[in-house]
Amino acid sequence: MKFLEHWKAWAQLLEVEAYTLYLACKDPRVPWYAKAFAASVAGYAFSPIDLIPDPIPVLGYLDDLILVPLGVLVARRMIPKLVFDECRERAQIAMAHGRPVNRIAAVVIVVVWAVALAAVIWLARKAHARWP
Repeated sequence: MKFLEHWKAWAQLLEVEAYTLYLACKDPRVPWYAKAFAASVAGYAFSPIDLIPDPIPVLGYLDDLILVPLGVLVARRMIPKLVFDECRERAQIAMAHGRPVNRIAAVVIVVVWAVALAAVIWLARKAHARWP
């Protein structure tokens, strides 16, 4: 049970870090490139839809275990420490009231999946037309 508690605490910390990135995006002291990257990471972290759906064995959890933490780590290095610390304080207070959801990121992910599916169908039809 201690192992499970450790992972839950890590996941909560990761949520706070992602929300910290969201708050940092609104701060004028953060460079534009850091805002763009941080917004992408935060949007993905809080999207109700994953790029790789969780039911897909192993791959479904790779985004949660690798992509989001790596994105947070890279974004943290782009944001001035003072700004990040201030935003983390605000994020901890806000997260105590519940997890935010990013519906715009969900729409973007659905569009990515739809375009990918359309491309696969188009390629399959094109390949099938070439065969005798």
